[in-house]
Amino acid sequence: MIQLKRAYDPQEQTDGFRVYIDRLWPRGLSHETFHYDLWDKEIAPSAELREWFHSDPQGLWAQFAEKYKAELQANPAMNDLKQMLKDKPTVTLLYSSHDREHNNAVIVKDLLKSE
Repeated sequence: MIQLKRAYDPQEQTDGFRVYIDRLWPRGLSHETFHYDLWDKEIAPSAELREWFHSDPQGLWAQFAEKYKAELQANPAMNDLKQMLKDKPTVTLLYSSHDREHNNAVIVKDLLKSE
């Protein structure tokens, strides 16, 4: 099972293996209070793609999804993550975005589930 959660949401027992998938540290959280098992910066969107998308997240969502999928499919770190997670019964992908529907974790989850 793969679930999504904002980095700012409280940690729960049902989270399983927690993977933070943004390149930047979540603003306002300390290293003592933010709990994750893996911080995988390598699968985050490129800086150029992230900055472009943040100019209009809802308007650019479809284009962002396609561009980010292409980045992930060409990124060996995505295969490494798949291998690491294959034996984990529950995985929670953590992201910093305020938008729960239009963020990189949605795309990563879809790609992980499609395998």
